[in-house]
Amino acid sequence: MGPGNTTQISEFLLLGLSEEPKLQPLIFGIFLSMYLIIVFGNLLIILAVSSDSHLHTPMYFFLSNLSFVDICFTSTTIPKMLWNIQTQSKVITYESCITQMYFYIFFGELDDFLLTVMAYDCFVAICHPLHYMVIMNPRFCGLLVLIFWVMIAMYSLLHSLMVLQLSFCPDVQIPHFFCELNQVVQLSNSDNFLNNMVIYFAAVLTGVGPFACILYSYSKIVFCIRGISSAQGKYKAFSTCVSHLSVVSLFYCTALGVYLSSAATHSSLSSATASVMYTVVTPMLNPFIYSLRNKDIKRALKRFYLMPSIKWPIVLGVKKCP
Repeated sequence: MGPGNTTQISEFLLLGLSEEPKLQPLIFGIFLSMYLIIVFGNLLIILAVSSDSHLHTPMYFFLSNLSFVDICFTSTTIPKMLWNIQTQSKVITYESCITQMYFYIFFGELDDFLLTVMAYDCFVAICHPLHYMVIMNPRFCGLLVLIFWVMIAMYSLLHSLMVLQLSFCPDVQIPHFFCELNQVVQLSNSDNFLNNMVIYFAAVLTGVGPFACILYSYSKIVFCIRGISSAQGKYKAFSTCVSHLSVVSLFYCTALGVYLSSAATHSSLSSATASVMYTVVTPMLNPFIYSLRNKDIKRALKRFYLMPSIKWPIVLGVKKCP
């Protein structure tokens, strides 16, 4: 810890969603089920995209990145929560708390920026279809994702290093199921004015900025769709971005809900409960939205599911009927 610290602290206490012992098995079962759905659902999307050459396009490249980030995003919080419930312990070490905070910010912001890039991809596909492969070439897409990974890694590191400069009283209790940045900063017994200013400025920069870009992209998309004469053409153009629009709406509505609930109730427990929608429910629903509303993904999943049954007759030397 930094030289400005007056207290050496080795651990925090995560209070979780409820301190009622009778509710712990129920919470454990619900969150374990949701976590398994998130991992397997998003993993299926990644495998479907990687195994089908027809899906090796910019849109599905970004989608597979989003699925990977969603798995990592929930893996920073849910396993530790399940472990604490199983062991009946609320302890998280100081180092683990800072690490969890870093990766939570990192993957959470990556989610936001990937949704922004996917909105731009929809804009180019609908408004500039003839130049789509020129603009969204593999080199540009890969470089764009790499730049975001590096930028957000530095952004997350900044917040983590600033928290390291804060001092804390012994036996700090965090009224959340993970080390949420704002909660940890507010529990500090040292001056956290600079931390708060950076948090608020970053919230505007990384929250409002991408959202404004998404709104701009969709305003252009709506304008282009209105210019299409046939109803079939309008439907086809709109159907290419309806899944992304659903995910964006879910992402920002839940994030806004968390902010409004915490501002209205001023209750840390209510804020923690509301944040479940943002941190767990949204990544869980993303695979369903993309697989149920996307014919290409459904077709790829069917091919991936049938691949073992196709390979077995070949391995056994059985000829397929014409």
